[in-house]
Amino acid sequence: MTADAAARDVAARCAEAAAAWLDSLDAEQRRVASGAVPGSADDAERLRWFYTPTDHGGLTVHAQRPAQQRLAMALVASALSEAAYVTVATVMGLENVLDRTEGFVTSFDRDRGRDPGLYYLRVFGEPGGAAPWAWRFGGHHVSVNVLVVDGRVAATTPLFLGADPASSPLLGGARLRPLGAVEDLARDLVRSLDPDLAAAAVLLPRAPSDIVSGNRTRASAGDRVIPLAGIWRAPFEDAAEQAKLQRMSDGIDDKAGLDDADHAAVALTDAPKGVPASALDAGQRERLRALLGCYLDRVPEGLSPLPRYADDTALDAVHLAWAGSTAPGEPHYYRLQGPRLLLEWDNTQRDVNHAHSVWRDPEADFGLDTLAAHRARHH
Repeated sequence: MTADAAARDVAARCAEAAAAWLDSLDAEQRRVASGAVPGSADDAERLRWFYTPTDHGGLTVHAQRPAQQRLAMALVASALSEAAYVTVATVMGLENVLDRTEGFVTSFDRDRGRDPGLYYLRVFGEPGGAAPWAWRFGGHHVSVNVLVVDGRVAATTPLFLGADPASSPLLGGARLRPLGAVEDLARDLVRSLDPDLAAAAVLLPRAPSDIVSGNRTRASAGDRVIPLAGIWRAPFEDAAEQAKLQRMSDGIDDKAGLDDADHAAVALTDAPKGVPASALDAGQRERLRALLGCYLDRVPEGLSPLPRYADDTALDAVHLAWAGSTAPGEPHYYRLQGPRLLLEWDNTQRDVNHAHSVWRDPEADFGLDTLAAHRARHH
C-alpha cells in the first residue's frame, strides 16, 4: 500500500470509529466530547496537550457507559499500530499499580489521583466531512493527536507515551517494562560508541528532569525543561494541593541539579546536537533504525515514516544526543533529531523508574503546515 493510500485508509477507519462513538453519546456527553474545526479561529484548544494527570479536555472514560467506552477505545486503536495500542492500554492500567506504590492516597485535588478512568477523548470538527477534522486522546502518560485533511491523515504528532513505574515485577521473576526497548536500544547504542564519539554524544554528565520540549505546541530552538508544576491545565482550586505539587516539582528539579549552563547545554537547537548517524558503523546504524522504529511504528504500517530511514542519506541526518549516566539504573535523557524529527526520552524521576517518550515533528506538529496549505487552496 502506498503512503497516500495508507493515509486515506487510516483516515476512513478513524472517521467511521469517531462517528460511531459520537452517535452513541447523549447531547451533554457530545457537547463535552466535541471541539472546534481544526484551523478555525477557535482551534487553540486542539493545540493544547499534556502528559500529567491533569484535565486533558474531552469526555473521560468515567463519564461513559461500557458500550461507549468500547467505541472510544476502537477510535483510539484506529490510528495506532497494534503494539502502540497495547502499550497505551498497559500505560492506562499502570495507574492502578502507581496507586498502590503511593499508598492509595488522594492527590491532585481529585478523589483518586491515579485513576485509569481519567483519560479524555475529544473529536474536533465533523468526522469524514469536507472540512478538516481531528481527534485527541490523552491522560497521564498518554497523548495521541490525529489530524485528517482532505480525507487523509495529515498529522499524528505529538505522540507521547510514558510509564510510571517504568519497570514493575510480574510473577515468576519477570518484569513489566512497556517502554523497555525504547530505553535499552538507546543505551546500548551510546555504550557502543568509541570514546571520541561518546564524548560528542554525551552533552552533560547529568540528566534533565524531563523531556526538554515539554508540552509546548511548537518545539523550538532555545526550549528548556518546563518544571513539572507548569505542565498542568490550571492551578488546583485547593491551595494546599497546589503547594504540594509545587514542592514535588521543586524537589524533582533540585534532585536533577542542573544549573543555567547545564540547561543551556541540553536546550533544543535548530542544528542537532550530538553524533550524526553518518559517523556510526553498520551495526550501530541498524540499532539506530530499530530505535527509530520504537517511535515511528506507533502508527500503522504504511502511515509510519520509518521506511524513509532505509535510505542512508536520510539516516545520516539523524543525530543522537545523550545526557546523564550510561549505566543502567542511573538518571538519563536522550534525543534523536533530524529534518522533521524530534524524539525525546527521559527516565530520571522516582529513583529512575518513571519514563517519558515523545515523537514530534517540529515543522508540522498538529498538522499546522498542512492546515496552512489547505486554507491557501480553499480560501
